[in-house]
Order: sequence, then C-alpha cells, then structure tokens
Amino acid sequence: MELVLAVAKSCLNVPYVWGGNSPLQGLDCSGFIQWVLKSAGIDPPGDQTAQALFDHFEKSGSFGVEKPGTLVFYGKSVASISHIALMLDRFRVIEAGGGDSTTKTRADAEKKGACVRIRHISDRKDLVAKIYPNYSKIGLI
Repeated sequence: MELVLAVAKSCLNVPYVWGGNSPLQGLDCSGFIQWVLKSAGIDPPGDQTAQALFDHFEKSGSFGVEKPGTLVFYGKSVASISHIALMLDRFRVIEAGGGDSTTKTRADAEKKGACVRIRHISDRKDLVAKIYPNYSKIGLI
C-alpha cells in the first residue's frame, strides 16, 4: 500500500487535463486513479471513466472500508458516478480535480487551479460509495 500512496502523492500538483492519463501531459480524475492502480497491477484494461471504475471494482472490492487505498466515488447515485478519488486516511482524499470538460490544456488548468490535490473527503457533498480494491497483486508486476 505504501507504493500506491507514494505513486499517488508523486502526482501532486500535476495539472488536471480532461481525458488526461499521464503525469507528463496532465491527468483527469479517472486517468489519475488508473495511473495509481497501474502501480499495484490492478488497473483495468483500457481508458476507464469514474463510472466504469466503479462498475469494475464493485464486483471484487470491499464496500464501505475506510482506510488508505480505498476508492471514493462521487456523483448522483451508483448508476451516475462523475468523480473518483483515492483515500489517504479517514478524512482526506487525493484527487485530480478542479477542472471539467473545458479544461483541455495545462494553461486551462493553471487558470482554474485544477490539479492533483489533497482535500477533505467531505469537501464534495455527493459521495455515493467507497470501495477497497483487492491489492493482492502489488509486487507481482
């Protein structure tokens, strides 16, 4: 788990870029989580949305767990998830946030202050689920 959290924290201040999946070009929320999950060997294949990540991990993860590494999902409901973050502890998450579909460049991100950042888990009022993935593959990649 220390590797997963270290990879996540190494992305702090990387600009939020809609559709981004690399710290070099920028990351959106799902691209950030997939980058982190890759370090644990549990990144689902392909480019996933926050909803697709929920759909994937709801089948194999543990619901409601509050510990480092838990995936935190936000949206209108479990069928309408719009954002994902990674729990650092019971109170804080790390996320790629502050941007939206109009944040297409690093310059756009800078204007909005959109980046990978640490926030309180309750800063957003639309939390719908917490899932702790099976991290048993760590070290096998």
